Amino acid sequence: MAPQITRSDVSEKISRAYPASPFRLFEDFFNDWAFHSLEGKRGESWTPSVDVVEKDGNLHLMVSLPGLTEKDIELKVEGQALTIKGERKSQESNGYTYHQRESYCGTFSRAFTRPDSADLENIKADFKNGILVITVPQKPEVKSRTIKVNI
Repeated sequence: MAPQITRSDVSEKISRAYPASPFRLFEDFFNDWAFHSLEGKRGESWTPSVDVVEKDGNLHLMVSLPGLTEKDIELKVEGQALTIKGERKSQESNGYTYHQRESYCGTFSRAFTRPDSADLENIKADFKNGILVITVPQKPEVKSRTIKVNI
């Protein structure tokens, strides 16, 4: 018999201590609905989170890809778009049985329009601890500059 794993929610403990609030009931309904409505889609596709930051004249796309290896990721530059594709496989194929599943599996694809200032020849990608960092250097001649206004 499989072990029974239960999820302890703070809202359950609070509901015993405080009377029902229409706001809390509304929030609980939509939170539960959102999770339950997505359960059937967990095996098809998902969207990894991406942070885009700028530092030292370079754009950095930081893609959160826990559980993947560099072999699971494909980067492609076509025209104006930088595309990140990949797949996170379910652990069921390795003999595991899920009792609770909060992470997503399946394929993903994210596309970003590159700025005109991007130096496409020198884009580099590093993957460490589940974070893919794509560094897009900007061409020096296209970087913005301040122009003094004369009186």
